[in-house]
Amino acid sequence: MPENDLYLALLHYPVMNRKGWEIGSALTTIDLHDIARAAVTFGVKGFYVATPFEDQQKLALKVIGHWTAGAGGLVNPDRKDALGLVRITGSFEEVCASIQEETGKDTVRVATSADRHEHSVPAERIKERMKDGPCVLTFGTAWGLSKDFIDGCDMRLDPITGKGDYNHLSVRSAVSIYLDRICNGL
Repeated sequence: MPENDLYLALLHYPVMNRKGWEIGSALTTIDLHDIARAAVTFGVKGFYVATPFEDQQKLALKVIGHWTAGAGGLVNPDRKDALGLVRITGSFEEVCASIQEETGKDTVRVATSADRHEHSVPAERIKERMKDGPCVLTFGTAWGLSKDFIDGCDMRLDPITGKGDYNHLSVRSAVSIYLDRICNGL
């Protein structure tokens, strides 16, 4: 699969808890594995995990190290390739600065949310926008990205909807669905 100008960012802050309060959330190691594998499958250039918590950064680096430099990579080279794509940062600002340094271009910040919004755009718009430069597709842990964060992004994707009213996908599932919608046909 050829690479495209798409990056992923999984944010652990600023996200919301079930009461709607802005919080920082804990890392889930399965997210590292599954999102990295989806990112490689769809030709994403980089997958960032942003957490302000040093202990969570160390945990992520330990998991990644096991699969990229440790015994895990010997047992499963495909997992080594996928986890080699993961980059750990302390904030979303660091994510954008890293992408700008790598590409030399400003990054379009794209928010995702399970909530409907009058200004959200379909996945096709992200395909179009990537022709002009890099886009970073942002996902929130816990109960999703904070409203202030979403409002500060350049674009907001249409939510993923199913057949009924239930709409609480795991972040791993949402990433895979959005990547399929955005990257197929590139």
